[in-house]
Amino acid sequence: MHSSRSFLFVLGSSRPDGNSEALARRAAATLPAVVAQRWVRLSDHPLPRFEDLRHTGTGLYEEPDGNAGTLRQATREATDIVIVSPLYWYSVSAEVKLYLDHWSGWMRVPGPRFTEEMREKSLWGVTAYASADASLADPLIGTLRNTADYLRMGWGGVLLANGTRPGQVLEDGDALDRAARFFAPAVVGAAAPVGGAGTLSRVGP
Repeated sequence: MHSSRSFLFVLGSSRPDGNSEALARRAAATLPAVVAQRWVRLSDHPLPRFEDLRHTGTGLYEEPDGNAGTLRQATREATDIVIVSPLYWYSVSAEVKLYLDHWSGWMRVPGPRFTEEMREKSLWGVTAYASADASLADPLIGTLRNTADYLRMGWGGVLLANGTRPGQVLEDGDALDRAARFFAPAVVGAAAPVGGAGTLSRVGP
């Protein structure tokens, strides 16, 4: 049996094996074995500073090489992209923000249209936060939701859980229950299109 779904987990924490990653791995464990998974740690693939060339010359970008080329290809090959980032200053980590900045350039590389390819994909998020107030993650959720909206991607939602010290999120039974259900829409079908009934998990500690 072969699945047409393939998940790319983009790890954006500055700390390996942190709470966000632990939560994402618990959620990923519920995916059927036939669903391909690829895990990429952004700190292992540092990206160059992004340059905005939209109004310079032709406004086009060259095909990226090195780490940028690797990440672009991995992004293009996946059907589902999961941003795994702790809540840093109310939004995604700097590594994730830079990765998303590079999407702007990848949209303008001659050849197969990155923008059109992204419309066939779904975007998800997993994040741990250290506050008692889950609403502080709203800017992070907005960043990812608006990204999906702009590119007309499916929207899977954001799995939230409270955790500070490493491994703390795995002591939260409610968080683990939410993780076990988070990717259920991917098992039975596609994530909701933007504007549809998305699965947004916004639960406090």
